[in-house]
Amino acid sequence: MTHFMRLALQQAVQAAELGEIPVGALVVHQGKVIAQAHNQCVSHHNVSHHAEILALAQAGQVQQNYRLNDCDLYVTLEPCTMCASAILQARIRRLIFAAPEPKTGAAGSVLNLFAMKNWNAHTAVLGGVLAQESRQLLQNFFQARR
Repeated sequence: MTHFMRLALQQAVQAAELGEIPVGALVVHQGKVIAQAHNQCVSHHNVSHHAEILALAQAGQVQQNYRLNDCDLYVTLEPCTMCASAILQARIRRLIFAAPEPKTGAAGSVLNLFAMKNWNAHTAVLGGVLAQESRQLLQNFFQARR
């Protein structure tokens, strides 16, 4: 689990190097990475280009299916409502995230879309995997911008 989160953190570092908020994500299917992405909202001028959305889109192309039932999503920051909804729609098997997001987190910090049983019968959630590493990367990024 930490191995995959470290790969997601590498994606987050790439985002930071591009001036994007350092969030990285990857999709794992049967123990293999099939998609990886980082935030690209600024460079693509598109508010929807969060790491999670880009990784899900890439995985859908690889799987030739928008349903990703047997896939796990690793992300360095707790997803927002937009991303949480996309994760639910994709039917991701398991969401693993690093740091909680106390302002916009939709996997338990502000609200929990995954706990709504009528919406979610398929996605398990685990937070806190390498949380300190992710938190430090975010803090460093924002301190440098101030």
